[in-house]
Amino acid sequence: MLIKAVDHEVKHASILPVNEGEVIKLFVRERDGTKNPTKRTAVLMLHGRSVPVLPGADLGTGEYNWMQFLAKAGFDVFAMDLQGHGRSPRPTVMNEPCNTTATQQTKLLLDGHPLTAPCTPSYAKHLGDSASDWAEVHSVVEYIKAERGVEKVALFGWSAAAVALGPYAIQYPDNVSSLFLLAPVFRPDGPASKPGTKWERPDALPPPASLWTFPMNIAGRDGFGDAWDKELGCGDEQREEGMVDTVWAAIMESDVVGRNWGPPVSGVPSGVLRFRNAFWWGWNKAGAKVDNILGHKVPVLIVVGEHDKTVNSVPGTVPFLSVTELYKAIPGAKKMHFEVACAGHQIPWERVVKHVHHLSRKWLKHTEIDGHTKGTFYMDTDGDYTEKPL
Repeated sequence: MLIKAVDHEVKHASILPVNEGEVIKLFVRERDGTKNPTKRTAVLMLHGRSVPVLPGADLGTGEYNWMQFLAKAGFDVFAMDLQGHGRSPRPTVMNEPCNTTATQQTKLLLDGHPLTAPCTPSYAKHLGDSASDWAEVHSVVEYIKAERGVEKVALFGWSAAAVALGPYAIQYPDNVSSLFLLAPVFRPDGPASKPGTKWERPDALPPPASLWTFPMNIAGRDGFGDAWDKELGCGDEQREEGMVDTVWAAIMESDVVGRNWGPPVSGVPSGVLRFRNAFWWGWNKAGAKVDNILGHKVPVLIVVGEHDKTVNSVPGTVPFLSVTELYKAIPGAKKMHFEVACAGHQIPWERVVKHVHHLSRKWLKHTEIDGHTKGTFYMDTDGDYTEKPL
């Protein structure tokens, strides 16, 4: 039996410069599988840099639906879109096709869908940042606590969600029961806060300056599929046939504007994925250690695919990203790291995701995996795992 979806609108006063002070309504979906309302475990899921939350957390009705899996296991599961993503409000500048780069316009928006020639951004700034992300997550966490009578919420994040959820858990440890990071983005030498402060924005944006002269990025279906293909270390064993189209269709369902842009296929726009151009800070080697929270007061579970090149860069690459360095940076003893065989960055839509779901259920029930609270492990395609020191 499927657990029904209930959609919420969570009021939030925006702190983005483009609409500061405007009260918006953040999109939050809930699937409540709680059997005993007096013993409720609440979970909040957050999306990454580009793909909105529902395609990753609530896809279809089968084995890829993470929300359904956890709800059926007895948890109260929420999923949110940050402002500028999915079904949450998008600042009006994101409705203007000129507000992206000339390269992206040329590749995806010409031929009258919707542009006939390249144009200059009318809002020549980036749109999102760490402070706004933390504030929006906080509004939703406080809403869940009040609505469901829980003291803490377990946070689940995929990819760049780690940049928001890691620092949020450190700043609000009394709100967070545990942290599950799937394929987390972590830049060991990433932008830090102002000297002498914990979480204030740095005084200057990192170079190159051209990165911060537009508010929105766009991606097309072909680019999305090509990036996924590059991480197929196991071919058909890794990804079910037709999944690229299935996922792309789900992404388009969350964007009524973007689905009408992009190169035409049989005369119909193929759609583009619109997402904010955001500047993040504070999530680096020093930031992960602040106040000695992670791994102590807030246990952390990290899961990553063995073929994930998105969050595991080749040393010397700029920016350098490393999941291993995140595990090492977490200061406490309550931390675990699983590398999953035959999986890449798009692990929520790959065959082995069923093992990730089972890991997450164990984590939520016990904040440990089969008695383990610390260590690094390798999981095979059958879901069996062995310890694998880094």
